[in-house]
Amino acid sequence: MGDGSMLRDGVVMLGAGLVFVLLFRRLGLGATLGFLVAGALIGPQAFHLIGDAEGKIGVAELGITLLLFIVGLELNPSRLWKMKQDIFALGLIQVIVCGFAISAIVHWVGNTTWAAALVLGLPLALSSTAQVLPMLQSAGRLRTPFGERAFAILLFQDLSIIPLITLVTILSRNPADMGGPPGWLLFVETVLAVGGLILIGRYLLRPLFRVIGNLGEREMFVFAALFTVIAAAALMEYLHLSTALGAFVAGVMLADSPYRHELEADVEPFRSILLGLFFLAIGMMLNLHVIADRPFMVIGMAIALIATKAAIVMGIGLAFKMNWRGALALGLLLSQGGEFGFVLFAQAQRAMLIDSQAVSIFSAVITLSMATTPFLMMVTRKFREAPAAKGTREGPSADGANALIVGYGRFGQTVSQMLIAAGVPVTLIDTDIEMIDVAGEFGAKVYYGDGTRMDLLRQAGAHDAELIMFCIDGDQLDAELMEGVHEAFPNASIFARTYDRRALLKLKGSPVSGVVREVMESAVRMGRLALEAIQVEGEQIDRAEDMYRARDKERLRAQFEAGDLRAARDRIITSDEREILGAATDRHSVAVTGDDAADELGRGQEP
Repeated sequence: MGDGSMLRDGVVMLGAGLVFVLLFRRLGLGATLGFLVAGALIGPQAFHLIGDAEGKIGVAELGITLLLFIVGLELNPSRLWKMKQDIFALGLIQVIVCGFAISAIVHWVGNTTWAAALVLGLPLALSSTAQVLPMLQSAGRLRTPFGERAFAILLFQDLSIIPLITLVTILSRNPADMGGPPGWLLFVETVLAVGGLILIGRYLLRPLFRVIGNLGEREMFVFAALFTVIAAAALMEYLHLSTALGAFVAGVMLADSPYRHELEADVEPFRSILLGLFFLAIGMMLNLHVIADRPFMVIGMAIALIATKAAIVMGIGLAFKMNWRGALALGLLLSQGGEFGFVLFAQAQRAMLIDSQAVSIFSAVITLSMATTPFLMMVTRKFREAPAAKGTREGPSADGANALIVGYGRFGQTVSQMLIAAGVPVTLIDTDIEMIDVAGEFGAKVYYGDGTRMDLLRQAGAHDAELIMFCIDGDQLDAELMEGVHEAFPNASIFARTYDRRALLKLKGSPVSGVVREVMESAVRMGRLALEAIQVEGEQIDRAEDMYRARDKERLRAQFEAGDLRAARDRIITSDEREILGAATDRHSVAVTGDDAADELGRGQEP
């Protein structure tokens, strides 16, 4: 296999993935199914365009490691505490009841050992986070009580992969695993290793990221993030423990740190690419001949899986006081198998608990069940939705109202406090490490990250935000950036802080809802206070302010049209026009010549 062959394989895999993911996204079936079908078609069982699926999955499994790291990052303690009942009651019951029910069906239908039935049935109890969350988002239900319950179950399912991987290791028949420590010792080693990783995270990783943040080197953040994930996984592998567990713990260690959103944004591209390659490799490894030989087994097990999970989840929903329509919707939404099933099947095969034929059959069962979910939700819509009362319509909900504030300096602090005082939840982002630490002492949670990056805004929840407010200083904002933010997050109103008119002119033509020119408002306020101090009448002060604002607006309009800061210089109020302001202020005027004002503009300052 030469370099040319590697390049050809890369072109085939990426090209097939691109085409089928776009197609399946268009059909509403999700990216995971697209990758699996693409892999099956280009693999040795179909068109045989590419080989060595086993070798490629070894590299692509790093995508699973990165996925577990991101899952860990999502486990913010405050968020877990808020959703503790749904996560650790609803989620736990769902995984246990569905897992053992499906294991019993597998044991009875397939006439397998209980060990094999468990490593097949328990993974089938997990649903597809990658498919369900986009469906909730597109339907606008992610932040509703229904969406939060579905998310809580999915979150517990993601957490349960760690004990399930450990269970596979304990049950392993592989001589390499059997030669290792007994199960109780493996459990003790796991606890000690997790404790060691937590200590490393607290006393080494957080100071390391603080130093990198102070340097302002984004590339070093990427290096440090990947190093953290791979080092944690490598340590666990060295101890003959789960590499996925190491990555997960590394994520949990940093979940409550100010660097969470930056780390998510940095790791996400690598995770997406490698996870896509993982599903492509899984598709290539599917034995289509085995599936073709036993089609009724695959279809029957898929139907049994969907019916069992839908019924159990609906029953659990009713027990937790959901109405029957919501419980039915929850059951159907979570009725499919999930992407972690492929991971656990591969682990179980390496542990010699199941053979390759079983992996192919039950991987096909997951694939088929995932394909049915969008259609089940469509077909049952009229039964799941409560009939609207005559003459009434459901009003808009403010449950999802939130704001992203980029920049937590003196300006951003005031804006955030006003929004919080009005009951609007905010997410705060800044790059100043010292300021973040000081803000934490005063009870403000500020996340580290460059808020001008689209990927970081997306990680911080900009898709669900109603407000995106740029409160940063300097000349970092321009029309192109604002246009990009508006295109990426069209539902959010965008507000920007600019320092002076030069910064304001850079936003010409941008789709912002409002711009505040900082020096203007503060200077106008001081001007009013000064005139009040020398006892100028209130009406005359108002007239002076109105005249200044009107002339300033004319100047700005002319400068926008000409693209030149020196345009409309004649609209600057100078000493030659003192009589307009009235005799009362004449003796107190301070002369500012047109040339002086032009010089100030030339230096980018507000006259």
